[in-house]
Amino acid sequence: MSRSGNVVITDFLDESEVESPILGAGVKVVVAGAQCEADLAPLLAEADALLLFHDIASVTDLTFARAPKLKVVVRAGVGYNNVDLVAAGRRGIGVCNVPDYGTEEVADHSIAMLLSLVRHLPDCDASIRRGEWDYRIAHNTTRLRGKTLGLIGCGRIGAATALRAKAFGLDVVFYDPYVPPGTEKALGIRRSLKLEPMLEQCHFLSLHCYLGDTSHKVINAATLALLRPGAILINTARGPVVDQDALLDALDSGRLYAAGLDVFEREPLDDDRLRNHPRVLLSPHSAFYSLEGFVELRSKAATEIARILDGEPPLNLVNGPQLQTPRLVIA
Repeated sequence: MSRSGNVVITDFLDESEVESPILGAGVKVVVAGAQCEADLAPLLAEADALLLFHDIASVTDLTFARAPKLKVVVRAGVGYNNVDLVAAGRRGIGVCNVPDYGTEEVADHSIAMLLSLVRHLPDCDASIRRGEWDYRIAHNTTRLRGKTLGLIGCGRIGAATALRAKAFGLDVVFYDPYVPPGTEKALGIRRSLKLEPMLEQCHFLSLHCYLGDTSHKVINAATLALLRPGAILINTARGPVVDQDALLDALDSGRLYAAGLDVFEREPLDDDRLRNHPRVLLSPHSAFYSLEGFVELRSKAATEIARILDGEPPLNLVNGPQLQTPRLVIA
């Protein structure tokens, strides 16, 4: 049976070179290039599936109410906090994510940011470009081996980061109430059953948690105060897990030595204090990206949609408990 349907790639992409061959010739693919939810309105009446990235801040019942044929929203990424799961489920619309792409890339990026800040590479580079030549620009560089790296979140990416950190001789400890007992034994690292005692140990802290009610601004003035003086924070998870104002206060006071940030409370970054801070290393939500990883992400998202259009159950349904009278087949 030939596959058919209408798929809207909502945002971020300006072509469908990866998705269209996977979905097949019988599927109409529309690249919307939307910047906000309202931009999608003219395309919803015939849409069977939405492939969503992260440029659109939220997809709500305003969208679902206009999409009588919509079976699924596939979030091309790990996080799905920009989709109203309850509203989608109430209308029988499934929401899926791509939880297993880019693990290597984000873990590599996290370690790269940590190494760059510990070794003062941005400062060294800037010094030479100013015409200077003085190794003392890195005078307070610390040795990694034996220091403690804390992880908030030890799923796929957190675990991959832990394995990389161990290779540098770091003592790795994590807090994650959602991973099963024995995760620490499988990885050869330590587990803390409470967040606060873990933070008190950390020379470095790397964030790898989902954004949700329990993790929103989990890094705030109180939790930053628990870190060892002069600690370094790395965030490649989601921007709102960190209170940006509290982060800046901790940097300015010296409680936090530096921060490496790939994600921000508001994107694109609109806070000049953070943009121009001398002890912050920035990247534009690019930790997920590699040539191979980007194709993997897009391929897996398109394959999930193809599966659903074929009447097969999705692999990565995230709103199963909220689904009422599903429009898609579920296992």
